[in-house]
Amino acid sequence: QVQLVESGGGLVQAGGSLRLSCAASGRTASAYAMGWFRQAPGKVRELVAAITWSAGSTNYADSVKGRFTISRDNAKNTVYLRMNSLNSDDTAVYYCAATRLIGASTQSYQYVYWGQGTQVTVSS
Repeated sequence: QVQLVESGGGLVQAGGSLRLSCAASGRTASAYAMGWFRQAPGKVRELVAAITWSAGSTNYADSVKGRFTISRDNAKNTVYLRMNSLNSDDTAVYYCAATRLIGASTQSYQYVYWGQGTQVTVSS
């Protein structure tokens, strides 16, 4: 069992930055590939970024490429999402998730553990 707790969300002006953190606890938490997803009101949950356990491979949604960076510190069992140049389309609840797969999966159904989410609101 793996427990995930997100933090770092909040209200930010357009063009600003935030860094989300996801603290993982439980058995071999650092061995899982991790992902950040988001869900805006009335929209389906979508992948933002994913990273393998070794941080050797990452995947990003086209809408965030060049603006967001996913990283992890396995010694701290923590995954980060650095978000720059935020705009109103980035407003959503952001979820951290873990998958048993080796690869940085882009499919939400392949993630078995989920955090409670953290709200990110970008004001224009």
